[in-house]
Amino acid sequence: MDRKLRLVVVEDENLLRDLLVMSLEQIPTMTVVAAYKDGAAAFNNQQRDQPDVALLDINLGAGWTGIETGLQLREINPHLGIVLLSNYARPDILASLPESSLPGWSYLLKRSVRDVATLARAIEGAASNLVVLDPELVKRSPHRRHSPLDDLTPRQLQILELVAQGYTNAAIAKTLFLSEKSVENHLTAIYASLHIDSTSPDQHPRVKAVLAFLADQGDDAN
Repeated sequence: MDRKLRLVVVEDENLLRDLLVMSLEQIPTMTVVAAYKDGAAAFNNQQRDQPDVALLDINLGAGWTGIETGLQLREINPHLGIVLLSNYARPDILASLPESSLPGWSYLLKRSVRDVATLARAIEGAASNLVVLDPELVKRSPHRRHSPLDDLTPRQLQILELVAQGYTNAAIAKTLFLSEKSVENHLTAIYASLHIDSTSPDQHPRVKAVLAFLADQGDDAN
């Protein structure tokens, strides 16, 4: 990466905001340019801060929610990455957003911010216009019956779960002791099984696959 990712933090609890900034300062490829306790302050200073990614608590007390803040910030910068932070496992919140605007939104549980690797994946995924879910949400989620995911092999489902957590092909290969070419082949098969056109320049197959995974979770993750 030629330059550090510029981050803005919006969290109304002072201690958690400080903890989040401390966690982010451990990541050498990122820098926190500002931290606010409400969405309006982040919005008013966005052109000065020029963030690449905004980390937003969903529940900000009075005023805009984190989701409303993200949507407002996106009005100014459509390419801004958004990482939503929550105490609760509610990935359906992402599913409630218009699909066309979902690329670049990630969902992370607050307790995961202490895991620097997980935090970095969520931020880097958002900056890369992907959709990244908290590992706990991915691992605990039961799948609906008669789901499109039923047609995936156990290995393909394992790879899809890692994609949903923001792992790159190289990281997936290292984690599963596979070659990158094998991972690519599995992903091609996953896209075909989920009826995702991976050749269209207008679609992001990785995002589409995560959205299929997210849709399959239903309400059981709440």
